[in-house]
Amino acid sequence: MRFDLTDLRLFLHVIEAGSITHGANRGGLALASASERIRDMEETSGVSLLERNPRGVQPTAAGHALAHHARVVLGQMEQMRGELGQYAKGLRGHVRLLSNTAALLEFLPDTLATFLAAHPTIDVDVEERTSREIVASVAGGLADIGVVADTTDLGALETLPFRTDRLVLIIPESHAFAECRSITFREALAEPFIGLSHGSALQAYLSDHAARTGRTLKLRVRVSGVDAVCRMVERGVGVAIVSEVAAERFRQTAAIRSVPLDEQWALRHLVICARDMAALPRHAQELVQHLTESREPVTIAKSAD
Repeated sequence: MRFDLTDLRLFLHVIEAGSITHGANRGGLALASASERIRDMEETSGVSLLERNPRGVQPTAAGHALAHHARVVLGQMEQMRGELGQYAKGLRGHVRLLSNTAALLEFLPDTLATFLAAHPTIDVDVEERTSREIVASVAGGLADIGVVADTTDLGALETLPFRTDRLVLIIPESHAFAECRSITFREALAEPFIGLSHGSALQAYLSDHAARTGRTLKLRVRVSGVDAVCRMVERGVGVAIVSEVAAERFRQTAAIRSVPLDEQWALRHLVICARDMAALPRHAQELVQHLTESREPVTIAKSAD
């Protein structure tokens, strides 16, 4: 049987997404092309690789076996690129990085830009996910590294500290909460909220915590970026919860105030996680080093199960 690397990457994307449509999007393929590749893989192997149902797809026993070998093959390819890249100019390396909202919007853009400028033969594929999804994908070999909040169960993944992120409530300057020194999430939930678009890891995180209080976020509107959120808050449309770094940045130009959230989960330590830092391809190790180079040297630690 013959499967090319595009087939293997597509199959892993489909399993991770639980959908051929979403897997095709992640792999940069048209749905028709992706569906045809999956059919050809099943015809070539002579077995069914996916179970189709109204909610999506899931791998069969044979699909699980193929996924295991696909991870091994693709991992070895990246290892090869990394090692040969030390000797050959122009050989491209590829790193798949998954990140939660806070890191992706506030901490990664500048440091990734300097890394990519200094390493023209390394490509980085960055996607936003919730911390829980990131841990599952990295543990399953579907991503090289992730940036997550340490409030997530990290299992046996290895971690390195990255940044500290504090969530705050942002309000118009004239809001009734303006004089509050802090506020609980439950108190804030009485207000109408400005939310981020569907698929936002931060929005999913906040919705989850709202559900734990027995309430829901009263979303007036969803917008696609933190800058739009801050502008909506400034105009009095509602309140919002964002990273303190973002709030401080927008306070320079927008008439908003930030109020600390009196919640343990509002203070999050962001960490870089991987299955095995030492086993990462050379170019992925270089990215990890770049992301942590501003910190004091630390020992790679494994979190408890």
